[in-house]
Amino acid sequence: MTQTPTAHTPAQGQARAEITVPAQHAMVTLLGSGDALLRVIEKAFPAADIHVRGNEISAVGDAREVALIQRLFDEMMLVLRTGQPMTEDAVERSIAMLRASENGDGPEETPAEVLTQNILSSRGRTIRPKTLNQKRYVDAIDKNTIVFGIGPAGTGKTYLAMAKAVQALQAKQVSRIILTRPAVEAGERLGFLPGTLYEKIDPYLRPLYDALHDMLDPESIPKLMAAGTIEVAPLAYMRGRTLNDAFIILDEAQNTSPEQMKMFLTRLGFESKIVITGDVTQVDLPSGTKSGLRQVQDILEGLDDVHFSRLSSADVVRHKLVGRIVDAYEKYDSENGTENGTHKGARDKRK
Repeated sequence: MTQTPTAHTPAQGQARAEITVPAQHAMVTLLGSGDALLRVIEKAFPAADIHVRGNEISAVGDAREVALIQRLFDEMMLVLRTGQPMTEDAVERSIAMLRASENGDGPEETPAEVLTQNILSSRGRTIRPKTLNQKRYVDAIDKNTIVFGIGPAGTGKTYLAMAKAVQALQAKQVSRIILTRPAVEAGERLGFLPGTLYEKIDPYLRPLYDALHDMLDPESIPKLMAAGTIEVAPLAYMRGRTLNDAFIILDEAQNTSPEQMKMFLTRLGFESKIVITGDVTQVDLPSGTKSGLRQVQDILEGLDDVHFSRLSSADVVRHKLVGRIVDAYEKYDSENGTENGTHKGARDKRK
């Protein structure tokens, strides 16, 4: 933090902004513990001089940069008014959104609108979108009957869908939640795994159970499952059924065949909603089998009441390195003519 006893006068061609922090917002909350948030802002705007004195923040520099800094602090204060703390990650995402907006290809939504949209509160924590694409994905689930969430690992596509399902159940918008995945072997055969059929498929469904435990009282889950209010089952168990008054999530949809995808989509009943999630770059199907998730984009894109939400490495909310790893793999595939580790020529022959 740069402390100055006197106002910093802008040079010719520069602009100056003064931000007054209301009394209810402690400066340490706005600037972060040890000025961590301020350092993020200073790093993002290296050509601007940012000074703090009492409850006043001043910024001097290029007019566009100074205007962005002022908007950033305004957005941060709006978030803090809701009682939600700002994090270094949230500040970085807010800066990216504001820069995109300034360049004319940004969203109508403001950073505060994205960061303060609560989906579900459970056991002292609140689940909310952390990026613009995540917010648009969540909004699309509200507005459409069938939503596809397509993106790399760590973008929250399954977790947010689960939160929306629990929210719909608690609001009595649906009477049950159905969670399903294709039990596709990633390098091992089910027949060689020990135990009963349910014990064999349990590892494939475990991520769905884990998410449920984050969102509901763990003691209530067995009761809800015994009552049929929550059902977790492999995709094969959906055949021949009509799913009414339900919130249905198909996870790992890249591992469905075209026939399985069509079968699943035609299970849709009255007063139901379907969310299908997957990563088309991580297909575990046997060689020669086409991914139903890849194909369905060509078939249903543009169909009324069906929405495709596409998330990218910029929406990864795990460790920052995960986003860079995703980008590195995409660059490698592009430069080497491969897709999902398969040479394009071999892929084209399989089609």
